[in-house]
Parts: sequence; C-alpha cells; structure tokens
Amino acid sequence: MAKTTRRVGIVLFQLGGPDTLEAIEPFLYNLFCDPDIIDFPFARIGRKPLAKLISTTRARKVQHHYATIGWGSPIRRFTEQQARALEAELTNAGLDARCFVAMRYWHPFTGEAIEQLRAAACDEVVLLPLYPQYSSTTTGSSLNEWRRLFRADAPVYQVDHFYQHPAYLDAMVEKIEETLGRFSVPERAEIVFSAHSVPMSVIEKGDPYQRQIEETVRLLMERGGWRNRHRLCYQSKVGASKWLQPSLHQSLHQLAAERVREVCVVPVAFVSDHVETLGEIDHEARAEARQLGITHFEMSSGLNDSPKFIRALGRIVMEAMGMTVQSYAAIHRAGCMTSPALVAAD
Repeated sequence: MAKTTRRVGIVLFQLGGPDTLEAIEPFLYNLFCDPDIIDFPFARIGRKPLAKLISTTRARKVQHHYATIGWGSPIRRFTEQQARALEAELTNAGLDARCFVAMRYWHPFTGEAIEQLRAAACDEVVLLPLYPQYSSTTTGSSLNEWRRLFRADAPVYQVDHFYQHPAYLDAMVEKIEETLGRFSVPERAEIVFSAHSVPMSVIEKGDPYQRQIEETVRLLMERGGWRNRHRLCYQSKVGASKWLQPSLHQSLHQLAAERVREVCVVPVAFVSDHVETLGEIDHEARAEARQLGITHFEMSSGLNDSPKFIRALGRIVMEAMGMTVQSYAAIHRAGCMTSPALVAAD
C-alpha cells in the first residue's frame, strides 16, 4: 500500500461530561465560566461568581440524571471509541492518521489533546468538532479554546458542520429505521426530533443553529422517505431566560392531548449517547410519557461508533483536506492512496 509521507492528526471535539458524581459541579463550573456561554456587561468581574452559583445549584438538580445512567457520563468512552474507529478507518484507507479527543469542559481537555498531538509529531491537523450543526456555544467555543492554546506552523484544516453531509444523513437514517422497526406498525409512530436548546439571545445574534437543526430534520425526513407525522422540540434548558421552544416536556403533553400513543424520539443534535439522551430522554421523558398515557415510547440510540457513521467521518475528514468523495471511494476500492492535494482552511 502506498501511503502519504506526512502524518495527519485529527482532533475530535466534544463538550465532555463528568465521569463521576463528584465531577458534576466542577464540570458545570467550567461550562458556565466559558465566555461563549455566559456573556454580559462586566462579565469578567461577575462570570466566576455566577458560574459558582449556577454550578452549585444545578449540580444538585442533575445528579439524579447521572445516577440513573451509571453514576457518570459515558461521553468520554463513546468519543474515544469513535476516535479509535476513525483512526482505523483512515489507516485502512492508507492515511498515516492519529486521532485525539479534546473535551471542552472535562478531561481530556483541549490542552491535553494538544500535548498528545505534539508527541505524535503530526505534520498536518484536521479539526473535527462532533457537533453536526454549528453554534457559537458548541463548535465556536471548542474552536476558540483551540486557537487560544495551539501554536504551531502545521497546516490546519477545519470542519465547521456536517449536518448536510449525505453520509452523515445515511447513518442517521439507519438508526431511525432501526428504532421505527421496534413498532408493530412503524408508520403509525410519531417521530419527535429533539435537539439541545440554546438561549434565544444567541440565535438573535445570528447564530445559525436553529436554522441548521430545522434543515437537518427536513433532510432526514426527505432521505428516509417516511410518511410518519413528525415534529421538532428542544431540551436541556438552563436558567430563566428564553430558550428555543417547544421543549420536549411541552411536546409530550401536546402529543398526549392529541391522543398520540406511539412516539419515536430522535436526538438530532448529538452523535453519541450521554446524559441528555440516556437520562433526560430515555429515562425521564420515557417515565413522563408513560404517565401521560403514551403506550409505546422508543428513543433512537446515538450514532456512537456505528460503522456507517465512522465511514461518514472518514469522508468528512478527507474532504476537509481537499479530497473528493470519488477519491475516497476509489481509495477503499483499491486499498491504496497517493498523497492528496491539500487546501488549508481559513
């Protein structure tokens, strides 16, 4: 196999999650200290005291979520599985690749990933935020932290979003099909797409997240060809300010009022299972749905390290480096590759 002579480091970004109950409060403190999350006049003075207050209060409220899913978040484990699988995918395609995980608010932090990247002597870098849709609160925050810490002359290629990518959509369709297959009459279930909410103040500043979420839902329904009724809602609101609506809670009550008895919830802004899916949806929302008279409730599992999703990430990485879809397909057919022409991102 003819391989490239240069080593490529791929950095997989995620928000991260507390791996123990004791880590919940410091995780939340890190999150609410983020200027991309909490920003207001004189924030430099007030942000840390406010973050301490919110994290202390919030930690008590969400502790039961983590207790129900094994006393900690599995997001690190799933993201590291994705990294290993993607590295194998790219290596099998002939690329000298190394994958690293950079969490925004808990270990392994971005600085830890940078140390590993340097130790691996990578010549080029691909930044791969694992948020399908762009938001300043997720992709933007992760990349801002990267720019604050990373200093090197290596070419850097960047993925801003991938919600429109056909291979990603195919991986999502596969998961939704599996979930609908658990209903006795699949087309009778109402599909409820649930995305992490963000403050309306973020959207009003021009953040494209809401538009991209809505577009993701449209593309999935179109690609899946389902005739099911469907709707979009948001989850995980924090604080008293106005966030994107309707909430998952409100949507379940509306479904019950409409006498819908079969519901298929699809987490549409996440690529791995964590507390928002396993705790909020599969545990809390499931129990609420049962109380409301919804007799069949299913949740589509996260993409995690599904082979179809890992192949999608492989294509996304290659395209970020300037390779075409046809080139990547040819690599897999031939089992070899030549050095691609690389075009650095802005």
